[in-house]
Amino acid sequence: MTDDFKRLKETLRRDLPPPDAYARRAALTAAMARFEENNASASQGIAAEARPSSSDGTGPSSIWSRIMNAMKPTRSGWTPALAGGASLAVLMIAVVSTSVMRPDLFERRVSVPPPLEKPARVDADEAAGTAAKPEALPEENRVARAAKSDPVTQPAPPSPAPMPSAAQDAMRSFGRFALQPGTVLGYAAPDAEAPAPTYRDQGRDRFEAFDANPVKVVAEAPVSTFSIDVDTASYAFMRARLNQGVLPPADSVRVEEFINYFPYDYAAPDSADTPFKANVSIMPTPWNDATKLMRIGIKGYMPPASETARANLVFLIDTSGSMQAPDKLPLLRNAFRLLLTSLHPDDTVAIVTYAGSAGTALEPTKVSEQAKILAALDKLSAGGSTAGAEGIRQAYALAEAHKVDGTNRVILATDGDFNVGIADTETLKDFVARKRETGVSLSVLGFGAGNYNDALMQALAQNGNGNAAYIDTLTEARKVLVDDVAATLQIIAKAVKIQVEFNPAAIAEYRLIGYETRVLEREDFNNDKVDAGEIGAGHTVTALYEITPIGSKGRLIDDLRYESSGKPPAEPANEIAFVKIRYKQPDSDKSTLITIPVTRADEVASIEAADADARFAAAVAGFGQVLKGGRYTGAWSIDDAIALAEGARGADRFGYRNEFLNLARLAKSAQAMAPLRE
Repeated sequence: MTDDFKRLKETLRRDLPPPDAYARRAALTAAMARFEENNASASQGIAAEARPSSSDGTGPSSIWSRIMNAMKPTRSGWTPALAGGASLAVLMIAVVSTSVMRPDLFERRVSVPPPLEKPARVDADEAAGTAAKPEALPEENRVARAAKSDPVTQPAPPSPAPMPSAAQDAMRSFGRFALQPGTVLGYAAPDAEAPAPTYRDQGRDRFEAFDANPVKVVAEAPVSTFSIDVDTASYAFMRARLNQGVLPPADSVRVEEFINYFPYDYAAPDSADTPFKANVSIMPTPWNDATKLMRIGIKGYMPPASETARANLVFLIDTSGSMQAPDKLPLLRNAFRLLLTSLHPDDTVAIVTYAGSAGTALEPTKVSEQAKILAALDKLSAGGSTAGAEGIRQAYALAEAHKVDGTNRVILATDGDFNVGIADTETLKDFVARKRETGVSLSVLGFGAGNYNDALMQALAQNGNGNAAYIDTLTEARKVLVDDVAATLQIIAKAVKIQVEFNPAAIAEYRLIGYETRVLEREDFNNDKVDAGEIGAGHTVTALYEITPIGSKGRLIDDLRYESSGKPPAEPANEIAFVKIRYKQPDSDKSTLITIPVTRADEVASIEAADADARFAAAVAGFGQVLKGGRYTGAWSIDDAIALAEGARGADRFGYRNEFLNLARLAKSAQAMAPLRE
């Protein structure tokens, strides 16, 4: 017996092929099945365990006795058999006792081995740090952990490498407990398998559910108030899905982010004393002849390069197992490399990572030391669960400890899956909101799909005085982190709110297009304690209202039978609406008010007479509403959006508008949901 132990030990050390996830699972499954098979008589009582061992010495009791006899002490010490067999005894005890004492560690108790030719759906979120990295495994060897229900049939993985003959001989000494040749004895954690290499299905991404803003009667509710929004994540996510032939989920469509993805040629302010300038125009509505579109456009001040403030940035990078996909951590590394080219040599960069726990991968370092920063980025690898809350704490602490007189910001890069530590959205929002009072803001960059948590990232960015973007390609990374870096990082106005009062003598109904998640109460406008959106250097912000004039046949809401107010005057007043904008300077807690009257002079008679920016914004707004469900767009179609946008491309310096046309064409044939891939 001692020779068997030694031979097995030496063979396992020398000849066995490297383990893989499938082999580990197969080994454990087989061992557990054989253990339960040999204990089928346990229902007859504990005494059954004391029966004599089989004549061939291979039964459970015989094996256990031989192991225990080998471990008996003698006068001179432990028996020689212990030295050669201790490690194997530990392995045997681990395999046997684990299935009895800790069944919760396994997907299910096994009486009959599950059909290994049907591995189940991959769960990328739960890939552990101990897993073999995708790049280290051939594609055919990446296997999924067993699903609790609804397994998906996939091609069987290749057979494991044959076990050396010496190991097979040693294994046969353990009779019915012997594992099948070709398997590896050992324990694999349930989460040890590699994640899916690509986006698998639709419906697991998380978005805040909301309905389109309703139509309101001016006589009943003449005032509309909302916070501005400069995020673009919704548009980029839509693009990523359409490029895969899939329509984006309706709740992922935020029309204002579609509109604000594009730059517009609005008049800019002359100095930073007035950080932005507002422009208002009115044109006929493309999808409704009975209504009109009122556009409010804001252009932020762009300071000269010599006035750009220094930056203290902390990259907070998700390195959990769900970030292994090519469109996540690898793309993230390249995105941050691009950002470094946009920063001043005296700016500082630090890196905090988080997976099962959080830690500092790079202390604050001058951008001039690019080699050191790039080396830290190159060392990042994905694995483990997602302790995002702890990472946020550490990142803020590092940013606060190295504050500069300029931009102090944490840039969170993640797929948004926080599954360790604080995961409650309200708790995280409260933490980030309190931290913005220290002068450190938070921006969020989203990556990947399949477990993308947009709802959480939007909440964090909105409460952290920052913005949210979605990075689906390196081109988008360049747009956000190079072309628009000033607008992304340098705030010129904060807590920006817009309030519009419509004249009931001129307008019967109105609705705000988009901004559903940014709507404020009327009293919030003058309350400086209520936070709102930020505008970055050179940013453009656009908001559209669909308005129904008095006397129009396009009214959707009937007059009240017992309405107390009198009828409007026969001749409507020249003033259509009154726009008010409140904002705070970046270093101030007191707001400033700007007012703009909207008159008939701001109106054009036809769509063709409107400027190209207004027509293009209308086309994008109509397209977004159609994707959202088209509640207010009637028979207007994607083809109509394409036709309107084609004549309003303008200079299109970066090709964004031409790309929109291509995406709109893709949307016409996109599927409602991605099919599962075998």
